[in-house]
Amino acid sequence: MFSFFKSHQEESLNSGRVMALMNQKGGVGKTTMAFNLAHAYAHEGKKVLCIDMDPQANFSSLFQIPKSDDRKNIHHLLINSIKELKALHTPTFINDVLIKSSEGIDLIPSGQELSGFELTVAGINAPRQLILKKFIEKYELRSQYDVIIIDGPPTLGLLVVNILCAADGVLYPFVPDRFSEQGLKNILQVVSDIEEMEITSTPKNLGYIPNLFDTRRKQAATDLEQIKVTLGEATMHEAFTNKVQFGKSLAQGKSVFQYKSSEYKDLQRQFVAMAQAVQQELNS
Repeated sequence: MFSFFKSHQEESLNSGRVMALMNQKGGVGKTTMAFNLAHAYAHEGKKVLCIDMDPQANFSSLFQIPKSDDRKNIHHLLINSIKELKALHTPTFINDVLIKSSEGIDLIPSGQELSGFELTVAGINAPRQLILKKFIEKYELRSQYDVIIIDGPPTLGLLVVNILCAADGVLYPFVPDRFSEQGLKNILQVVSDIEEMEITSTPKNLGYIPNLFDTRRKQAATDLEQIKVTLGEATMHEAFTNKVQFGKSLAQGKSVFQYKSSEYKDLQRQFVAMAQAVQQELNS
């Protein structure tokens, strides 16, 4: 049985960090990055929790969790955490939802029900932006894990606001093109809006992750340099090229760390380096 309640002293000694991977543009590799980053931390001996906050549940699928109409998920836990919605509560406990993978990474999966989250909580008096943050606090998840990684939807609704309010920092994957760049700008505007609301601390910018970078295209390098100028001084992590190994691991539902072949060593190095840089930034 999971122990979800520890003393304040114990929690302060082991306070895990919450990070999210966000972009309003889909197809930028956000979920793939989150999945491999989780395995990078597990590879380094960290205790990791992944929370899937996208109703499409692609993050959950990468953990080989089959979609099911009756499986309880993060939506049920969030609704159960809101006292004003007692009439909608289900007999669902966190241990009923939490899934442990063979790689030592825990997962709270998503489901289609989450697409109705915004409508479900529309009438409550409690701050709707802080539901996920309060959920993490209620179950003292920070004291149970070194790292909590949240994968969010490619939208700009209440789910995204909840993720940004709950996170200590955000990583921004993107494809170096103008559509993905606009998606970044849209998300960054939401972060700015949260800062102006002053309802919680603003998440740190943990850097941008160029993905699917085509080294054969001269224009790709030019586009990336232009985007760097636009985004300012925040960290620009090493670009991920469109490697065959990346596609192979994704197709098989595996992280790059689940292969012993030398052809995966460079990708493993890249993810470990990014994980270490992010952890250092979060702890600073």
